[in-house]
Amino acid sequence: MLGLKLATDPRWVNIVESNIEEILTDHAWCEQKAATNAITIITLNSEHTDLVTELLELAKEELEHFQMVHEIIKKRGYTLGRERKDSYVNELYKFMNKGGNRVQSMVDRLLFSAMIEARSCERFKLLSKRIKDPELSKFYHDLMISEAGHYTTFLKFARQYGQDVDVDTRWKELIEFEAKVIQNYGKSETIHG
Repeated sequence: MLGLKLATDPRWVNIVESNIEEILTDHAWCEQKAATNAITIITLNSEHTDLVTELLELAKEELEHFQMVHEIIKKRGYTLGRERKDSYVNELYKFMNKGGNRVQSMVDRLLFSAMIEARSCERFKLLSKRIKDPELSKFYHDLMISEAGHYTTFLKFARQYGQDVDVDTRWKELIEFEAKVIQNYGKSETIHG
């Protein structure tokens, strides 16, 4: 369903399990950034009432996920560490069309967002199936379902509002680009690392 070209090596979960506090901190900040991204899309495209309505709900859900991860961090006696850079996201961002018109920029931002949600969904599925911690296994299974919904929301709006853009071709190009980027990841205890 997600269309990703390269699956995460299952051994990545072993790396995650070696430092649960780090993955939880990184995950918390990913959720915060996802909420901020949804609000940015709203700010730049406020004339689309349906997009605003759905992305407001999505942003609230991402903040709820941030809170849920933070609760797990506190319950385990950990501390939410400082915000982490997400090199994977920064590399994906290079794909986005910096020129072009407003519609092209919106489509690229929506596709970029869909890609991040797709990869997060894939990682959460892997964690839900392979992590030995029962609480985190269930937690990541539930989040996987949510991320899949976010992925489809972003793709839907890209197709709906990208009338003058070949959205499917652009999506295929991004999938190819992401396959090259992700080859350098899966080696650290971060959601995209």
